[in-house]
Amino acid sequence: MTPANAAWGLLILAGLFEVGFTTAMALEAQGKKWATAMFFVCIIASFMLLQEAAKTIPLGIAYAVWTGIGAAGTLAVATLVFRQPMTGMQIGLVIVLIGVVAALKLTSSH
Repeated sequence: MTPANAAWGLLILAGLFEVGFTTAMALEAQGKKWATAMFFVCIIASFMLLQEAAKTIPLGIAYAVWTGIGAAGTLAVATLVFRQPMTGMQIGLVIVLIGVVAALKLTSSH
């Protein structure tokens, strides 16, 4: 695996940990006290992985992809797990967001 591919893997993992810490916030709001520990584990892992990925991937691209993964993933969890409703327009915009994140990866030289 090339360093660039490894960095992209770390970045994707960082984005998934971002979804973990936002999910933990929702669980803590529901009174699940263990979710506070989950929040801190996920946020620390997310930022450490983002920092490591940004050593290879330009920071602006890494940050945009990280936030895109986090936003799309958090919306998916909110809809599928917490049953928060989404309109057709919102679903369409999430699809566009995922497309933009994929395009950033495809157009990156790293």
